Formats: sequence, structure tokens, C-alpha cells
Amino acid sequence: MTLVESLARDVRIRPACEALGVPRGSFYRWRHPGSVTESRPVPPLALSEEEQHAVLDVLHEDRFIDCAPREVYAALLDEGTYLCSVSTMYRILEQHDEVRERRDQLGHPGYKKPELLAETSNQVWSWDITKLKGPVKWSYFYLYVILDIFSRYVVGWMVAQSELASLAKALIEQTCKKQAIQPGELLIHADRGPSMRSKPVAFLLADLGVAKSHSRPYTSTDNPYSESQFKTMKYRPDFPDRFGSIQDARAFCQDFFTWYNKEHYHSGIGFLTPEDVHYGRADRIIKGRHAVLRAAFERHPERFKGETPKPMELPRAVWINKPSPEKSDMAVH
Repeated sequence: MTLVESLARDVRIRPACEALGVPRGSFYRWRHPGSVTESRPVPPLALSEEEQHAVLDVLHEDRFIDCAPREVYAALLDEGTYLCSVSTMYRILEQHDEVRERRDQLGHPGYKKPELLAETSNQVWSWDITKLKGPVKWSYFYLYVILDIFSRYVVGWMVAQSELASLAKALIEQTCKKQAIQPGELLIHADRGPSMRSKPVAFLLADLGVAKSHSRPYTSTDNPYSESQFKTMKYRPDFPDRFGSIQDARAFCQDFFTWYNKEHYHSGIGFLTPEDVHYGRADRIIKGRHAVLRAAFERHPERFKGETPKPMELPRAVWINKPSPEKSDMAVH
């Protein structure tokens, strides 16, 4: 401020303040710190305290408590009464901190992020339903798929004309029997579709002793393994734009899932096939790969720069939403 005052002696206060970016009001308050701003006079047309309280009492009446000021204003005019303008009603309400949404608004419940761990087959399954285009526009078949997230093995699938909870219940029940699932050893994860959250499916899982988990709404990353499997299928070169009939769809899926389970070398499981991992053949296969690479190294070590090559290992743990290290440390402490 001293610099502004010094410059103002040469160029006046306004140019000095503009040149140095200082508000003139701040400069004047600095120059006269003891001055007191006079209180603003009450407008002559303003409502008195009694009149304001009368307006507030009317707005608080039972018949007007849920009405907007414009509605109150119109109703009073129809009754032959004028208290004040609509804007004045709003000012009075604002003075009493009553300008807000009066009803409680519906809030979305908090959904917990699923954090699921699988360290062996038949520990966590993921299931979902996708549409397959039918022979004409707006016609679809529905493909139900149950996937083991550790082995990526498709343990059960079905193509149906519609999406029904009863069909999902039958598929889950048959698949659990086929895999000899015992109570307390399996968790089934799905999104929040109507079939996934239906009572028949929930009662079945309770009867089988199978735990259930659901994705958060509109969060595809909470069900990544099923999404990835559907993408693998639909990006196959022989996947058609449309299926001529439900028999065509079933025939295609029969060939695809046989290939996917038995022949597909999956990058997420060390380029093993899902069937080999699911039925415990992974360690033997990896040992065989080690032997082949060791023999190749011994024949030509110079081609490997003196380091024995190693095959990809099978992940020992598979997560849906793996906890961050910070969260894990907090849990330990």
C-alpha cells in the first residue's frame, strides 16, 4: 500500500491502483483504518418486523407448508389477500434459513466394492448373460455362462429363448452337481441383473450352501472375467452377425466352448488351457515345459545369453478388485 501511495502522488490514486492491481476500496481502508461505514438505511417501503412475522406465519400454516411461495401468493390473491410480493416471501424465508428442498431426497445406497480371492478351482465362479442376435431385427437368444475365475474354465452354459430366473436356477443347480460342489466351499459372483438377484436363485444358493456376491451398479470392472470371456467369443473370426435359429446358436456355442476349455491357450493363466488348470494338470505341464527349455539351453546356451529360459508360471491367486497395498497394511495392523 505504501508503494501505491507513493505512486499516487505522481499519477493520482485510480491509475496507481490499476497499475499495481490493488482495489481502490482496499487502499482507502488502509489509508483511513479508523473510519466506520455507516449502516445502510432501511428502505421506506420495506415491511416492518411485525409484517414480516405475519408473512412467515402464513407460510408456516399447514395448508401452505408444502407449497412454493408462488403458489401461496396465488392462493392468497384468490382469497382477496395481498401480503407482499413473491420475491419478498423468498427474502423472508432466506433470512430464516428456510429456502431449501423441504422433502428428503432419495439417495442411492452405498454399494461395497467386491473384493474376491480365488486360489484354486471351484472357489469363485462368475456368471453372466449376454444377448446373441437372432435371424431378424430385435430378435435375440440369451447365452448363460458360468466361469471359474481361477482356471477360466466354463463350468456351465446354456442358450435359451429368454432371460428367466427359473432357467438360471436350473443351470446353477446342474453345474454345482456336475462339479460336486460341497456346502461352504464356493462363492458365485454376478452383476445386478434381475435373474442374478432373483429370489429363486437366492434360495437355491442358500440351499446349496453357496455364498453370493454382486457387482456394483454400472461397474463392468466388478465382473471382468465374464466380460473378457464374452469378448473372446464375439471377436472370433467365425462369430456370425446373426444366428438363423436357436439351434444354430447352440451348435456354435458347443464348438466354441469345447475349443475355449480344451484348446485355447489363455494368456491369463500362463498360456495353459482352462481345462488343464481346472483339473490340476498345470504343474505337470509346466514341469514338462521347463524340461524342454532346459534341453534347448544345454544344446545352444549362447542363444539364450547364458540364462536358462523359463516358461510362464500359473498365477497362484486371482482377484476381483484386489485391495491396494495401503488397505492391506491397515488390515494387518
